[in-house]
Amino acid sequence: MTLDMTTMYAMHHALRRELEYIAKIADRIDDDPRKILATAAGWQMFTKSLLVHHTAEDDALWPVMRQTLAERPDELALLDAMEAEHAVIDPLLEQIDATFADPDSGPERLGGLLDALATGLTGHLKHEEGEALPLIQAVVTPEQWQAFGQLHGSRIGPAAPQLIPWLLDGADEQTVQVMLAPLPEPVRAAYRDQWQPAYAALDRWNAGTATS
Repeated sequence: MTLDMTTMYAMHHALRRELEYIAKIADRIDDDPRKILATAAGWQMFTKSLLVHHTAEDDALWPVMRQTLAERPDELALLDAMEAEHAVIDPLLEQIDATFADPDSGPERLGGLLDALATGLTGHLKHEEGEALPLIQAVVTPEQWQAFGQLHGSRIGPAAPQLIPWLLDGADEQTVQVMLAPLPEPVRAAYRDQWQPAYAALDRWNAGTATS
């Protein structure tokens, strides 16, 4: 049975989309990027989504794959690489947050951290899509895939009204339909009538001060 990777690719698309906004803010010379990011809803959505995504993989995907691949060292090495890349990327978010409140850090430190984040995350997404996703498709059972999706969704939890529209921002109609189809009708109605309009009206990257 072929696993539906729509959610995985939608998340990757959203993360790449937000990296472009972050890069524009990092290049600002007429305002302090630390001030912009510190108050940007977009930064909070990006970091929350990235950490949920990575921790769900670390807790519910790689471990079950390790059991299946116990006698296949090359594939185990790939899982090691996925976890190692997470271990480099995720702490950068906390380090970036720390620059917001540190008057001595300077925009140069923030710029270096944002460069590291963009380089690390872009490379990781490419690596995952090129090697890890085909391996997931080959060895993960539908039940395991469903468990991963359920954990991922549970960790979004109360942030769903913000993060589901964020995730689907710019997605094609087929992706939107696939993502919304499993949700109860009241939730789909809430997305259509409340969540998506509220998200569309949100100035998530402080466009009044930053390039959007």
